[in-house]
Amino acid sequence: MKKLTAIILSSGLAVAGAQAMAADVDAGKKLYEQSCASCHGMKAAGQGMFPQLTGKSAEHLATAMTHYKNGDQAALQEMDGDLGGPNYAIMAPNAAGLSEEDIDNVSAYISSL
Repeated sequence: MKKLTAIILSSGLAVAGAQAMAADVDAGKKLYEQSCASCHGMKAAGQGMFPQLTGKSAEHLATAMTHYKNGDQAALQEMDGDLGGPNYAIMAPNAAGLSEEDIDNVSAYISSL
């Protein structure tokens, strides 16, 4: 009986955790339009010196934004040599004010395009 109770509790916690981690694409869209579109374009297709974001997974995007937020230029360069490049000075301050939830939401929105 103890094993069954533990399994049920574990399953419930896993489901609750997954629901809590679910990103809000609509909130991500709003944040993207306010903070990202002026550089990356309304459809995240990139423009000028700002790269295309579409076609990347939400996980990849969230990891990159977290590295920008944390000022970890070396980790960005390990991910992709261009990430720690000339746009770092523009992107890092923009990411600095994002919460983990913001990063998850905007990453989910971009990956949905």
